[in-house]
Amino acid sequence: MRRSADHRVPPAAPVERGAAFGEEPLTDQSTAPAADRAARDLHAFIAALPKAELHVHHVGSASPRIVAELAARHPDSKVPTDPEALADYFTFTDFAHFIEVYLSVVDLIRTPEDVRLLTYEVARELARQQVRYAELTVTPYSSTRRGIDARAFMDAIEDARKAAEADFGTILRWCFDIPGEAGLEAAEETVRLATDDRLRPEGLVSFGLGGPEIGVPRPQFKPYFDRAIAAGLRSVPHAGETTGPQTVWDALTHLRAERIGHGTSSAQDPKLLAHLAEHRIPLEVCPTSNIATRAVRTLDEHPIKEFAAAGVLVTVNSDDPPMFGTDLNNEYAVAARLLDLDERGVAELAKNAVEASFLDAAGKARLAEEIDTYTARWLAA
Repeated sequence: MRRSADHRVPPAAPVERGAAFGEEPLTDQSTAPAADRAARDLHAFIAALPKAELHVHHVGSASPRIVAELAARHPDSKVPTDPEALADYFTFTDFAHFIEVYLSVVDLIRTPEDVRLLTYEVARELARQQVRYAELTVTPYSSTRRGIDARAFMDAIEDARKAAEADFGTILRWCFDIPGEAGLEAAEETVRLATDDRLRPEGLVSFGLGGPEIGVPRPQFKPYFDRAIAAGLRSVPHAGETTGPQTVWDALTHLRAERIGHGTSSAQDPKLLAHLAEHRIPLEVCPTSNIATRAVRTLDEHPIKEFAAAGVLVTVNSDDPPMFGTDLNNEYAVAARLLDLDERGVAELAKNAVEASFLDAAGKARLAEEIDTYTARWLAA
């Protein structure tokens, strides 16, 4: 549901867990302007809202603390070991520069112990934001080509997944994605790791395609997606982030996409928007990411408004949150402002992600009910 004009929420800094439902406010708000109080209330609502996240990258979720720790383990890397210096390091001039920096962080993941540490700490951060279920995009090719044994890699992510669910209550599932810039060799290795019953991890649910889109046409990856789909995996490629809507059409036609990562340029093609809406093909929208990589110039120009107006199933996600100075709570606050939503509207966004997820039917029902119960309690308070 939409908010009245005087209750719009500005883009928020990441919300810490302290302002959750039922806790005392940090300051006396009795004399604060109504709009400010509404904004603080919505941020607090978002902070404790149960959520699912569908588009968040494994290495890209490494916090400054973890990146600095990994960089200290591997001093030959050019990545700073000072968490504060990482803020400057993670300032991107364009998408190509983002990929360059991203790959330098990938290079810090060199041992199974690094993989396990990263995975467990990512789950800790997701749990802090009340994420109950996440489909984490993992790029195994980046690790196996650096010499990490494939079996050891799978064991590391699975051990972290099970420990995180036991310790934090957050359910992790995997999307194995092809790094598009690495070409068909990477595609072959990724589909082999995803479909070999001796290696395929229990938590794997989907198959994706990431990296740069310019110069990396989607149709060439069709044979690899066909093999993954035949093995029971779901198709979730990135498309239309930095290229036009034809890339999204290609992902739908050739890769049989069930969800689209980003899909930013879809707003340029009314027929594509109508197709996405009619067939309930969700878009994994990551607003701050699109600004940081210069895929969209400003938040006010972000096409999420056009997506929602066309009836497309929109999900809100954080992509590579520490690299972009955001988190999932912040992305919900940004989306609330752009879509002019109140608490009920934000809760419906959260339920969109549940609907679009590959969680089993019973799990979807439980999480949707938890969102409804939380929202009703909040609004009654």
